[in-house]
Amino acid sequence: MSAPSRPTPAQTARLRTGGEHLRFANKLLKSSDVAYGQGFLDEQEESLTLMSAATGLAWEKLPQCFERALKPAEKAKFLALLERRVFERVPTAYLVGEAWLGGLRFRVDERVIVPRSYFVELIPEAIPRWLPPVEQVKRVADVCTGSGCLAVLLAKRFPQAKVDATDLSAPALAVAKLNVADHGETKRIKLHETDTMTALLGGPKFDLILSNPPYEPEGIYRRLPAEFKKEPKNSLVSGKDGLDVIRKLLAQATELLQPHGVLVIEVGGLRDAMHQAWPKLPMLWLPTADGLDCVVLMQAADLRAALAKSPRAGRGR
Repeated sequence: MSAPSRPTPAQTARLRTGGEHLRFANKLLKSSDVAYGQGFLDEQEESLTLMSAATGLAWEKLPQCFERALKPAEKAKFLALLERRVFERVPTAYLVGEAWLGGLRFRVDERVIVPRSYFVELIPEAIPRWLPPVEQVKRVADVCTGSGCLAVLLAKRFPQAKVDATDLSAPALAVAKLNVADHGETKRIKLHETDTMTALLGGPKFDLILSNPPYEPEGIYRRLPAEFKKEPKNSLVSGKDGLDVIRKLLAQATELLQPHGVLVIEVGGLRDAMHQAWPKLPMLWLPTADGLDCVVLMQAADLRAALAKSPRAGRGR
């Protein structure tokens, strides 16, 4: 597909109302082969988000600008954001400095992957079914926390639990610290700069270990759209086969889970690879709305039995 042409001053000068600007943006986004999937489903969601940032109006109040002329500053900001989205391929979440997950707002920038996870579907009901009653869940972990969004969702869902959130990236943890504070969870969520769960080995055991780790194979990463390459590479890629971080996490979880505990991991397109790597490990694939079912739940006893027999089992240090 040929590169899109930048809008001319004559084209943009004709735009007056917010609605006209949105229609123009939708057409440009649709014709420009931009990639979605970083928190947004289509061009309409992205253009509305850019309009919200340009006008300062919340989404539900955006109809107020559909029929009125945009102020010069609003127009200039909207068109500048749109040009960066289309021609620099900057993800919309980075342009506006925020993303939403599970009905909650999180700060984001280039230090963290844009929040998106099937866990937003699974934390409320599916995962708690495999745990003691919610009020009895005392310790949970979010491994590879990035922006801290899943750690916050876990803290909200398990109000009696302490949450340990880990990441290898100090810049990512700086963003997570802001989000944890924004949601009033600084007393319950502890952030750790560490490789998977290395710093937690030898400490208290967990009822639940959850992770949306990097899982893209290096070869897949090279073919990703430009937008995804704006995100930190180490938040996406995990070795030649995508399993490097997961191998370490499984080994560490055998030591760090309570006897009744569960490990739940989002693995993207690695479902077959997981079964090939651990053929004797029972894996429950949790259903998701789109039918991809790429989140796997494993119980502590099964992990210990399967990894004890594996010559590759270890503590993952």
